Amino acid sequence: MLGSFGWGRAMKRREFIAGIGGAATSFMWPRAARAQQPRKQRVAFVPSGIPADQLTETAGPFWVRRFYETLRGLGYSEGGNLVVERYSAEGRSERFAALAAAVVSSKPDVIVANHNDLIKAFMAATGTIPIVGITTDPIATKLVTNLAHPGGNLTGVSINAGVEIYGKRLQILKEVVPSTAKVASLQSGMWDDTSGALYREAGQHLGITLIVNLTPYVGETQVRRAFADLTQQQFDAAIVDESGSFLALRALIVELAGKHRLPVIYPHRDHVELGGLMAYAPELGELAQRLANDVHQILNGAKPGDIPFYQPNKFQLIINLKAAKALGLNLTPTLVARADEVIE
Repeated sequence: MLGSFGWGRAMKRREFIAGIGGAATSFMWPRAARAQQPRKQRVAFVPSGIPADQLTETAGPFWVRRFYETLRGLGYSEGGNLVVERYSAEGRSERFAALAAAVVSSKPDVIVANHNDLIKAFMAATGTIPIVGITTDPIATKLVTNLAHPGGNLTGVSINAGVEIYGKRLQILKEVVPSTAKVASLQSGMWDDTSGALYREAGQHLGITLIVNLTPYVGETQVRRAFADLTQQQFDAAIVDESGSFLALRALIVELAGKHRLPVIYPHRDHVELGGLMAYAPELGELAQRLANDVHQILNGAKPGDIPFYQPNKFQLIINLKAAKALGLNLTPTLVARADEVIE
């Protein structure tokens, strides 16, 4: 009896130990499998004015959609190997510093931002996390000192090739409305004294008086008020700057321009697609692709300071003939033929 009892205890003890070992193996295996999975890379997407819920491949402006499309083509899948954390300053420059600090504290792998002042806030908040920016002229605004080798933790793309583009937009306005003599320039906080002086000088050569309507915070109320003021002051035409805040309100701006019968030249194709008169703009699809490629290089180990900062050399004139007709404008066949794209 004792022998039988001892053997039974030995068997149970071996079964118990085997069970523990099996349980340990089954417990450890998923952990090992998880450890072998690649880490999801994190991109903080932080525009100055576009609402966070519009920063998607389906809801965003044209360049945002192309940015995501390019990332997908490069092998990134949101919810798969990529996490995109969306933020927005909602057009309020007083929030830039706090927003930059909050984003930096979350330690993303790369930050994508626009607006010179917001980018400067990020540069003040971190010298190590890579920043891919969408800027105006990065040299003139002292974001970098060398386009080929930006140095530091910033690279990106510029949305213009310097102040020459402003003069070109004024010239096109003059072609569309030859009697143009008084033009309003709707500007957000991106405006600076150097650009302003050169912009006004370009206007003087064309016989145009350029008056800046500066709106540090761009919201619906401010935009409605601005257009009411332009009508009251009898401006002949208007120009809108490239800021994300104006882009976020593109539908409202196009609506008000039509309501007040004011010819406007825009900096983005999105406005013309929504019924705006015309745009003279860089090929934003190309810029968005370069932006995504910068992110791709950084996520694969490249240093942002070694990636050249890109300034566009291709610009598109896009005209909406239906909008021109609604404004009573007779566009010359020469101008229409010169357009890169005509929306009828």
